[in-house]
Amino acid sequence: MSLYSQRGVSAQKEEVHKAVEKLDQGLYPQAFCKIYPDFLTGDAEWVNLMHADGAGTKSILAYLYWKETGDISVWKGIAQDAVVMNLDDLLCVGIHDQLLFSSTIDRNKKLIPGEVLEVIINGTQALFDELKTYGVNIHYLGGETADVGDVVRSIAVNGTMTSRWPKNKLVTNEKIQAGDVIVGFASSGKATYETAYNSGIGSNGLTSARHDALHKTYGARFPESYDNSLDEHVVYIGPHLLSDPVPDFPTSGLPDNLTIGNLLLSPTRTYAPLMKVLLQEHFEAIHGLIHCSGGGQTKCMKYLPGNFRIIKDNLFKAPVIFDILQQASKSDNREMYQVFNMGHRLEVFTNEKDAQKLIDAGKALGIEAQIVGRVEAAEKKELVLKVGGEEILY
Repeated sequence: MSLYSQRGVSAQKEEVHKAVEKLDQGLYPQAFCKIYPDFLTGDAEWVNLMHADGAGTKSILAYLYWKETGDISVWKGIAQDAVVMNLDDLLCVGIHDQLLFSSTIDRNKKLIPGEVLEVIINGTQALFDELKTYGVNIHYLGGETADVGDVVRSIAVNGTMTSRWPKNKLVTNEKIQAGDVIVGFASSGKATYETAYNSGIGSNGLTSARHDALHKTYGARFPESYDNSLDEHVVYIGPHLLSDPVPDFPTSGLPDNLTIGNLLLSPTRTYAPLMKVLLQEHFEAIHGLIHCSGGGQTKCMKYLPGNFRIIKDNLFKAPVIFDILQQASKSDNREMYQVFNMGHRLEVFTNEKDAQKLIDAGKALGIEAQIVGRVEAAEKKELVLKVGGEEILY
């Protein structure tokens, strides 16, 4: 059993999928988000969507960092994580404007004061103000903030995003076909709309990242930061403190003075400014969209419209944060690539002739992009990853 499973989490969320398998799959079962008819007005040419997600256990990392450093601004990044995990999923069905957002924050009031709530709520609005300058309008409708110390140990930061959208501007993944190539857009680096280097960690796999990277002393100092029923051999088993400088990797190219905490807490990059351009200027070239969130590089398998073999044989070099985590956890590549994004979080399925236009759009915003793979006809759905000299079959 993997360390991930022993900590009570699952990259593939098999039990969750089983629990919802009998629910209505919506109008387009292969679409990245569930899409319903426009119940609000009854207009057959429009659809309704609603999506719920959040920052997950990354909020625990923020808690540790805040307690250790006193830097309350770290919570602004958690606000962004909660928004982006909703927004970027909806981007993957074509929605890039006029969205509504409602936040849900559950806290243990004894540990999380009102000042933290203010940073999260104001940070959410600040992100919306910035995205508006790129033509992505998100309206903040408030939400629920509850003091539920009996339920949460520290804080859970989540949200719900909804939209009404025209059918003829949806991306439903039904156009994915043999012969398509897959353009990947990097999760790390520094986009033109980011203020600092982004490690690419995103908001998935943070339970493993936290326990694999951080030193055992965190469990002793902050027992509220983990499930105390876990076996101690999987709790905070790493070599690092959040304040430790990043180990020297010869080809990292990282800015100076970064710490382990900086890398683990990099706010999840939103691709909204990029997707606004792609969906408005290159809509017909987009056959499918995948957000490589939970499930990492295996995420695409769930949304294929038929039996295809996906071959990813030109992946990005994994950003340094993933080298650090793999070194600490001793996890093999199979587990790393199905838990973490490992270098790109957005995939666009397209014609080979159109790929360069999409790549250029990414680079114009400071986002590295390249063809990472291709689609082939097959008798069953399968995924082949080529990492270094290793071939991994899912």
